[in-house]
Amino acid sequence: MDNQLVTKAIDTLKEANIRITPQRHAVVEYLVTYHNHPTADDIYHALEERFPNMSVATVYNNLRLLTDLGLVNEMKYGDASSHFDFSTERHYHVICQKCGKIVDFHYPSLEDVEMAASRLTNFAINEHRLELYGDCPDCQQKG
Repeated sequence: MDNQLVTKAIDTLKEANIRITPQRHAVVEYLVTYHNHPTADDIYHALEERFPNMSVATVYNNLRLLTDLGLVNEMKYGDASSHFDFSTERHYHVICQKCGKIVDFHYPSLEDVEMAASRLTNFAINEHRLELYGDCPDCQQKG
């Protein structure tokens, strides 16, 4: 399944007339393979041995491109570094307040909340994001 997702993402890049560099392919492959909601630095460190001449700026530029194309969601949390999520279907996140671990969970979509918010505020709602915060099992065990 992961190979199909990588191929589909690469095809989307090709359709947008974007050159597929080895670094770009590696960033896509990393995001599809690892569901750990990495930061740009995480991706850079994971790939630096394979691509010793690649800069953090290259990773950021590729993440921005993938975000602009809708293949990746940027998750911003206050002053902390953005995390990136390769997403093919709508899902939500639970975030550990102690260690920062992010876990996906699926729940029926909340379009009815969007419609209610639109009716109550007259906003044209474009999207929503649901994040729940708590302590992950590992941090609970640590006390």
